This record gives sequence, structure tokens and C-alpha cells, in this order.
Amino acid sequence: MELTFLGTSSMVPTKSRNHSSILISYGSEGILVDCGEGTQRQLKIAGIPLTKVSIILISHWDGDHVLGLPGLLQTLGSSTTGHKVRIFGPKGTIAQVELMKKAFLMENVKSGLSVDVVDVDEGAFLEKDDFRLEARQLSHSTLCHGYSFMEKNKIHIDLQAVKKLGLPEGPLLGQLQQGKQVRWKERTIKPSDVVYSTKGKKVTVIMDTEFCLAAVELAQDSDLLICESTYANSLEEKAREYKHLTAGQAAAIANKARVGKLLLTHFSQRYKTTEEIESDARTVFDNVACAKDFMKVRV
Repeated sequence: MELTFLGTSSMVPTKSRNHSSILISYGSEGILVDCGEGTQRQLKIAGIPLTKVSIILISHWDGDHVLGLPGLLQTLGSSTTGHKVRIFGPKGTIAQVELMKKAFLMENVKSGLSVDVVDVDEGAFLEKDDFRLEARQLSHSTLCHGYSFMEKNKIHIDLQAVKKLGLPEGPLLGQLQQGKQVRWKERTIKPSDVVYSTKGKKVTVIMDTEFCLAAVELAQDSDLLICESTYANSLEEKAREYKHLTAGQAAAIANKARVGKLLLTHFSQRYKTTEEIESDARTVFDNVACAKDFMKVRV
């Protein structure tokens, strides 16, 4: 799994930070979390084909998180045939996409793109063979969701154990992988004799919110937490006023949720560098860094 940060600014983009967007690449799936203004250009600069995007998760409908959506969909529609994109977002997303299509006259343009839009409640909302997606409502001035990508545990065959037992390749191994006992050469072989599993990875993205229990619960035991950190600790009052997080509050979420690593994003344009933000966070949670546009992270 590889993550690409396409935008790390908050409401106003800067020369070095685009509006919010993150791409999670997992096998053939490309999961775009938010689609701020200029996201399709960021994808091109990063060398990622637009057709990599198969799922779009909208955290909320503030402009800095969605203004790139009409452009991305129009480009995909005019340059692809048979491509499908599924858009998930909080209640009202279906209606917002319909308004967007009317505003940009998208209904009048011939499109080779299939778009499926779903309003998401809390909990698991998409189940695939090897991962699932979950949402929780956060606490912001508008309805906003955080999302977790949860990879399923992977089943492996212990080849040395198989060789030692003399098991042949074929149906017997398949049954053991399915958790069934088998008989081989007058012996009962249990799945635990030759099969083991590795825990799947969990990545959580928390965008606009004030500190809330839902954010901690969603992020619980994540290998990687990506969390908004609009302000340094010195602007805690402003963070409270606009229902955003300070660096210290984001780090507190990571600490309480026992995550492996914290990456901060969604920085106010007032910060030319993120040194103060990272320093504030590190006083609470040590394994932290500030994301930059085009940063790539493997999980």
C-alpha cells in the first residue's frame, strides 16, 4: 500500500501546498480522500494516471476539500471509456453531486465515465475481498466524516511445514487455508499445522474536526494516522472557534488511539514552514512528521 499526499494546505492553498487530497494506492484500487482544487494537476505532476482513481471519499463539502471534483470527473469522462468511479461521502453527498453536475453542465457532455454516488452512515460501508472501509462522524461546523482503510488479515502457507509433512499441492492445501482439517497418510492435519496469518494494516484519515472521542475511536490501533493539524498550539482559541485541531490535539488523538505513526496535514496558510507544528506535536507523541505535497509513504 502506498499513499501519495497531493495537497496539504487548509482553506487557502500556498505556493508549496495544494488544497487537501490524498491517494491511497492498493493493488488496482486508487482511493482518493478528498479532491481539493487542482487535484487532477497534482496527480499528473506525481506521475499518477487519472484512471488510477476508482474510489473517492469525501470528508465534507467545504470547498477546499471538493473544488477539484468537477474538473477531475470531466477530464475522466472526456478521455476514458468504461471507467467507473464510486463516490462516498456524508449524508447529502448524492444531492451535492447532482447540483455540481447541473452547475457545470456535465449532463450535457457525452461521457465515458460511470459515476456511482453513495451517502455514507457511520460504520463499515464498503467490503472488498482484501479490505474494508469504515466511517465515523467527526465534530466540525459542517457534517464531516473520518475514514479508516482496514486491510484484512492475510493467510499464508508455511512451506517448510508443508514439505516436512509431505503434503502435495492442490485441494488439501486449499482446504487447510479455509480452516478445515484434512487427512493425509492416516494422519489428521490441522490448519494451525501449516497455516498462519499476518495482521492487515490500518490507515485512518481524520480531516476537519475539533478534538472528539469519535476521532480517537476511529483511529484506534491504526498503523498510520493522517490527521489535520490546522494550527500550532499557540492558536488553540482559534482552533476551538473554527472547530479544528492544534498540533497537540492531533497528537493527543494519536496517543489515546495507540497508533503506530502520525502524519499531520491540512496546515493553515499562515505557516511558511511546519517546524512549530511538528515540535508542538512531538511533545505529546514522538513518532510524528508533517506531510508535504507529493510525499509518498509505504505502509
